[in-house]
Amino acid sequence: MFIRHPLRFFMLLLTFATLVAGASLITHRVSQSMGLAELQTTGRHRLDLYAASLEREIGKYAYFPATLGLERDVLDLFVHTGDSKLPGRVNTYLEQLNERAGTLAIYVLDDTGKVLASSNWRRSDSYVGEDLSFRPYFRDAMETGNGRFFGIGTTRSEPGYYLSSALAADGLILGVAIVKVSLEQLEKSWSTVEAPVLVADENGVVILSSVPDWKFTTLRPLDEKTRSAFDRTQQYNRRALQSLGVTETASLDRGARLLTIAKEKQEMVSVYPVAGPFLAQSQPLSGTPWTLTVFSQLEPLDDLSAIRATVAGVTTVLLCILAMMVYQRRLHLRARLKAREDLQKAHDDLERKVAERTADLSAANQQLQGEVAERVRAERTLRAAQDELIQAGKLAVIGRLSAGIAHELNQPLAALRTLSGNATRFLDRGDAVTARSNLERIAQLVDRMGLITGQLKAFAHKSSGQPRPVDVQQAVAHAIALLEQRLDAVGAQVTATFAGGKLYALCDPNRLDQVIVNLIGNALDAMTEQAKPCIELSGAACGPMARLTVRDNGAGLSAEAESRLFEPFFTTKEAGVGLGLGLVISAGIVSDFGGTLSGANHPEGGALFTLEIPIATEAPAS
Repeated sequence: MFIRHPLRFFMLLLTFATLVAGASLITHRVSQSMGLAELQTTGRHRLDLYAASLEREIGKYAYFPATLGLERDVLDLFVHTGDSKLPGRVNTYLEQLNERAGTLAIYVLDDTGKVLASSNWRRSDSYVGEDLSFRPYFRDAMETGNGRFFGIGTTRSEPGYYLSSALAADGLILGVAIVKVSLEQLEKSWSTVEAPVLVADENGVVILSSVPDWKFTTLRPLDEKTRSAFDRTQQYNRRALQSLGVTETASLDRGARLLTIAKEKQEMVSVYPVAGPFLAQSQPLSGTPWTLTVFSQLEPLDDLSAIRATVAGVTTVLLCILAMMVYQRRLHLRARLKAREDLQKAHDDLERKVAERTADLSAANQQLQGEVAERVRAERTLRAAQDELIQAGKLAVIGRLSAGIAHELNQPLAALRTLSGNATRFLDRGDAVTARSNLERIAQLVDRMGLITGQLKAFAHKSSGQPRPVDVQQAVAHAIALLEQRLDAVGAQVTATFAGGKLYALCDPNRLDQVIVNLIGNALDAMTEQAKPCIELSGAACGPMARLTVRDNGAGLSAEAESRLFEPFFTTKEAGVGLGLGLVISAGIVSDFGGTLSGANHPEGGALFTLEIPIATEAPAS
């Protein structure tokens, strides 16, 4: 249907492609939207968990620096500067306190920023005596009473979170107590989570991260003023602070953003992707200028959306195919209904025409029946005539054999007369032995005469024509016996050879004898001028057929005789000798057997007749 209308087919194909593309696109967008909403919900939950863990970790040490103002030796350190043993006691106290608290360092600064005592006083890189007035946490504590700062130590380059608190007595600020806390354990716990997380300071510098490569990178470019401040305060100990390679692609509600992280910045293997597209969600950390950001991977969402879009496209294809099948079925049913209506109309017309012609057909049928009956009678008459013709052919052969048979019988009859008279005289003389010998010779002559007459009687018998297994070699022997007198009269030599043993054909034995007798008789007629006539018979199985050939050494067939060999009433014999029906009758007999009879000249001279009859699968009944 579509091939006949190319434009219609093109429009249908375009519509089909549009439906599939639209379904895939809509499904992809809906899946993306739902997935993003789910990711945002999960991300907000993670933000709350990470923020709580960070605040809990920092909160353990929030009031720790202020408690140093309760220790008398610490306060005396600012008042009794002349006591040489006091710094040692405070150093020892801070050392023990640091070990119990698990912090990185605890130290005390005077109001000028000089370190008076420190927990690491025993180490070669001790803070004691250093001037840390440039550190923001010192200035903040002196100005506001408390300070919070994340930076890298200038002595050991060890990052940490600094909590500072002013030490005062009688309303006068004497100095500042600082506790340096490590957040490394918190970062290690973050490294096992399902999505990357980081903490950035107010300048966008990553100070904490579950991805080590991200630490001390920047989320946005730093201006020269900020870099100068970092150099002045040595907050990051002059680190290069390379960009993380974050590129924002879209903004969502509640501060969520879609962004990508450059892959070339990543140098380590992580349990989750640390480059590519992400959903970033951030929230400020209370009490600090920091921002906590969670990155949710978008690749699984994209893959899931692509799969859903593919499924939607395939489903749309199947639905379109189903719709086309339903449409085609409706068209088919409609066509069937139309065809049924047309068929019913044609049937009605046909019934009317049949009714009109029934009378004519009835008369024609009666006439045809009469013609058929007449034809059946004609066929029966023809069959009877054919059978009579075959029988006449037999009688004609018998007539030709009668003279020889009479001569064959006359000799035994004369011998019988002589032997019977002699037997009577020998009995009268009492010579029983000689009489018995004569009687035995009489019996032998009678058997011979019976054999001759029996063969003649069997040949003259009118057969039923029903095929049955026949021994071809026996049929040849029977035919030679019938023609023995003619063969002896002309001195013809007959040889019969059969390859492969017994050969059985499916035919009527009496009619097969008639055909063979006819072929041998024709061979004798063809060799009347030969000094040494010779007939060769050869039998063999050839596939499903039994083949028998009869060859003579006569002059052979002329061109006219070969072309008219099986033509009725055509003969090369003299007038009155034959009617030209022998080969015609023989060919008809063989055809009734389902075989063939053909004649041709042999390459070495003489005529060659070939008889082929269907072979019998079983031997004849005995």
